[in-house]
Amino acid sequence: MISQKDVTMVIPDNIMGHWQEIINLVTQIVRVPAALIMRFCGNDIEVLVANRNKENPYHPGDREPFLGSGLYCERVFKTQEKLLVPDALADDEWKDNPDVKRNMISYLGFPLMLPNKTVFGTICVLDNKRNEYSEVIENLLKNFKMLIDAHLEVRYINAQLGEKNKQLSDYLSELQTLRGIVSICSYCKCIRDNNNNWQPIEHYLIRHPEADFSHGICPACMAKLFPE
Repeated sequence: MISQKDVTMVIPDNIMGHWQEIINLVTQIVRVPAALIMRFCGNDIEVLVANRNKENPYHPGDREPFLGSGLYCERVFKTQEKLLVPDALADDEWKDNPDVKRNMISYLGFPLMLPNKTVFGTICVLDNKRNEYSEVIENLLKNFKMLIDAHLEVRYINAQLGEKNKQLSDYLSELQTLRGIVSICSYCKCIRDNNNNWQPIEHYLIRHPEADFSHGICPACMAKLFPE
C-alpha cells in the first residue's frame, strides 16, 4: 500500500543534484528524448526530475491524477515491477494512454522503493519511436534504480530516527516536569497542573503515572467546606 506520508518526504538539494546527473546521463547513454524520476504525491503522479533538453515534453512539477490515469508509471506503481512497452501504437492495451498524446510511444520503467516496501516513484525512459530496449539498457536503468533506492533508504531511516529522537525528547521533558511534587485536593482528589488548573485525578494519572503527590485543597472544595 502506498503511504503518502512516506513518499512525500523532503529530498535534499544535494541528492536532487545527484538524481539530475543520473537522469541526464541515462538520456545520453540510452539516446532517448525523455528520462524521468516520478513520484507519488497526494492523489497525483508528479515529475520529480527530468532530463533537460528540448525534445523532452515533461518538466519537473508536471502532474497527472494517479488512479485511472492510464499512464505507464501507474502500472509500475501498482505492480511494483518493471514495465516494458516497446511500441504502444501496436499494443491495444497502451495505444490510447496519455503519454502517446505526447508522442512517447515506448517505455521502460522500474519502481523506486522505500525500506517499508512502499513505492516512492519510478525511474523510466520514454522514446518517440519503437524501442525494444536492450538487456544492457535494462541493467543500466536497474542499477541506477538501486542507487536511488539506497538514497531513499538513508533518507527514510534518518526521518524515522528524527521522529524517535523527538519522542525521546518529549518523554525526557515529561520526566523533568514530574520531578516536582504534585498537589492533590484532600477532599475531591482533583490535581493541580502546571497551569494552576485543577482536574480529576484519573485524567492526570493517565498522563503522569510517575508523579509524587502532596495534599492541599482545591478552590471548589475550599468554598464548599469553608465558606467563611
